Amino acid sequence: MSKYIQETVTYVHHWNDSLFSFRTTRQESMRFENGHFIMIGLEVAGRPLMRAYSIASANYQTELEFFSIKVPDGPLTSRLQSIQPGDTVILSTKPTGTLVAGNLLPGKHLYLLGTGTGLAPFLSLIRDPEIYADFEKVILFHGVRQVSELAYQQLIERQLPADEHIGEMVRSQLIYYPCVTREAYRNNGRLTDLITSGKLFRDIDMPAPSPEDDRFMLCGSPGMLKDTCKILDDRGFSESRHGYRAEYTIERAFVEK
Repeated sequence: MSKYIQETVTYVHHWNDSLFSFRTTRQESMRFENGHFIMIGLEVAGRPLMRAYSIASANYQTELEFFSIKVPDGPLTSRLQSIQPGDTVILSTKPTGTLVAGNLLPGKHLYLLGTGTGLAPFLSLIRDPEIYADFEKVILFHGVRQVSELAYQQLIERQLPADEHIGEMVRSQLIYYPCVTREAYRNNGRLTDLITSGKLFRDIDMPAPSPEDDRFMLCGSPGMLKDTCKILDDRGFSESRHGYRAEYTIERAFVEK
């Protein structure tokens, strides 16, 4: 079997000048766990030009969804941002990744901490009924620079709470904390500062996190991952590695070597 398949773009949405989302068709053979990523790209000069993208749609949905930045000079994103419904994209056939519930020890509270397009894998996880069965509370943090970058707010605040299948769980268990660093907003500040000061937990009326009760998934820039991992390490949390379950996990595929 070829390591690549072709899918058709069905929907494109531009959030602002730097962010866009798109959906594609999904072959029945495509199976993944919520939180996984996949290689996606375009054919350029007769060869596939690919990069890793977290899958933003849930594993039971009929289409695949992706959330991307726009890089004017980026080899792939400079082209990908111009796709239209009906265009063809290339996908790898083996989704993978570490942002999956199976990498975490059982706990009471699950913190999904994403910055920028690091929100993407958590969009699939907050639509997963098993996540709500495993945790009493699911806290979704989305940190951005500007208000216009708070993508998917309507989905999180309006559509999911009204969903006929998971709406009740979302309403009673999901806590959404959108946060902006460079413009006035109801929540302001850098993720690391909000954690170390305790403001994040006070704002959502949650106890200070402990390795006994709390689990974390992190997705964002290499700097954010490095700094947040150190905070968690210093507080007695351990990272899931090499298939061992622990108190937190990050997607190492996106970490700069």
